[in-house]
Amino acid sequence: MRKKQFKAESKKLLDMMINSIYTHKEIFLRELISNASDATDKRYFLSLTDSSVSASRDELKIRIDLDNEARTLTVSDSGIGMTAEELEQNLGTIAKSDSLNFKKENEGNEKIDDIEVIGQFGVGFYSSFMVADRVEVVSKALGSEEANKWVSEGADGYTVEPCDKETVGTAVTLYLKKNTENEDYDQYLNQYKIQELVKKYSDYIRYPIVMAMSSEVPDPEKEGEYITELNDEVLNSQVPLWRKNKSEITEEEYNSFYKQKFYDYTDPTLVIHTKTEGQATFDALLFLPKNAPMDFYSKDYEKGLQLYSNGVLIMDKCADLLPDYFSFVKGLVDSADLTLNISREVLQHDHQLKIIAKAIDKKIKSELTKLLKNDREKYEAFFKTFGIQLKWGVYADYGMNKDGLKDLILFRSSNGGYVTLKEYRDRMADSQNEIYYACGDSAERIALLPQVEAVREKGLEVLYFTDDVDEFAIQMLMEYDGKHFANVCKEDFDLSTDAEKKEVEKKNEEAKDLLDKMKGILGDEVTAVKLTNKLGRHAVSLSAEGYVSLEMAKVFAQLPGGGNEVKAQLVLEINSEHPLAAKLKTADDETLEKYTKILYNQARLIAGLNVENPTEFADMICDLM
Repeated sequence: MRKKQFKAESKKLLDMMINSIYTHKEIFLRELISNASDATDKRYFLSLTDSSVSASRDELKIRIDLDNEARTLTVSDSGIGMTAEELEQNLGTIAKSDSLNFKKENEGNEKIDDIEVIGQFGVGFYSSFMVADRVEVVSKALGSEEANKWVSEGADGYTVEPCDKETVGTAVTLYLKKNTENEDYDQYLNQYKIQELVKKYSDYIRYPIVMAMSSEVPDPEKEGEYITELNDEVLNSQVPLWRKNKSEITEEEYNSFYKQKFYDYTDPTLVIHTKTEGQATFDALLFLPKNAPMDFYSKDYEKGLQLYSNGVLIMDKCADLLPDYFSFVKGLVDSADLTLNISREVLQHDHQLKIIAKAIDKKIKSELTKLLKNDREKYEAFFKTFGIQLKWGVYADYGMNKDGLKDLILFRSSNGGYVTLKEYRDRMADSQNEIYYACGDSAERIALLPQVEAVREKGLEVLYFTDDVDEFAIQMLMEYDGKHFANVCKEDFDLSTDAEKKEVEKKNEEAKDLLDKMKGILGDEVTAVKLTNKLGRHAVSLSAEGYVSLEMAKVFAQLPGGGNEVKAQLVLEINSEHPLAAKLKTADDETLEKYTKILYNQARLIAGLNVENPTEFADMICDLM
């Protein structure tokens, strides 16, 4: 018997197949099972088109056998089988996919749609050599009386010779390598490891994957003792939940699938089950968690959906399927339209992936919109957990996603509870030209700001921005339904009448020398000291000039490196109607200095800023007392 050499680039190409293409050695089992599934599909297809071929789905299966003593793992199928010539063509020529050719040859037959060809490149079989020193393939073709054995120990070549095999189909036997310091090959002889790999990669192969599982059972002859018993078990689920009709699936089944698949202990807030046909055909099953994962806000968190092709897991976390603002979404996508690379681990071209990602993004937004409309309580609970992600989505990428997200974001309101921008806009008075907001650490603290109190006293609603990203997102949004946003704590915000504005201007002019003195005492801490009429009952407050607000400056200061070069231009505002304003005019220089510093530090505390010298501040108050 003469050893034959591989066609194509022979040793160099096969070495590349074995050592370079696949990231994880365990992939070999996925590839062998996928090939077995393809062979079984071909036989089933022929049974639909040729009356002489019998093959009901009940008798078609894939089997895995382990032999620890011989160190072999065998994957066998009841598929179409191969002749000696086909063994040479399919296994002797690397990168020849018989499965792909089979589907192309039958493209005109409508029954081919029931067949799911997984193999595309004809290289998956060779992943066996990552874990095996020797591979034997025994196959008997449908309609043939003779069986043949293909044997190879790697790049040196292969042999093909007749052998005995009673049933139609193919059995691939791997003689596993011995363990090395860096690699554990014994694990592939462990029934629980094989069970785990089948569940991970091939759980949704449409044919039963059977393996004899050993278990300890009571000895019927000896009480209190146990014997080892072998029983065939089906390792895979076969029918993916996401391919069933939604009407056939209960809420409990969805929730159970989610908790088992994604290791959560609570039911999801929302389940999105969708099938899309068109530019890209795919099934998707998505879940919105009730709670954020423990590592969600850490650098170790990885977003992404599981990616399947014809029920076979291709990627555990495909990040390209989700935008960052939906990074909390769990789930999976299954599509036969994906263009895979040679290892079936990543995509060769991303065009189809982008189409799928765009459709998923649109679907999630649509379902969130429905939830907001139909179950406000549940949506608000969701938003408390993940709303900040949506706000970052408005801000990120130069606001490219703002239009799709602006109606999904909520803010606390001076009217109580959460409000959407649309709800705020709908109840604005006709005379109101802007959407008012204020920033702070909490809604409670914002409500106590002098400027906010003054606006509320006029019967106007104020949005409370409590997240760092809020004001940045609004700046990117710029306006909503023709109404721009106005920070009530900015220096140029003024709801006064023209007459009231003129009165304040007159008072500032009359007190110019006093205000200049106070500005001199504070130096570069403020850009100006002014009298104002917009503080209600309060004596003093800080406002900001220009683009950078007080809250934005706080955020910049928290960035790596301190962000101290970005500061708010502060203005100390004193209530012209407060008795304190008259008191300042009668103070001597020494007292004025104390008053000025005390007022400035009070204003900083009201604004949520630190007092740089709290000891001096406390001493000055004690002196006055």
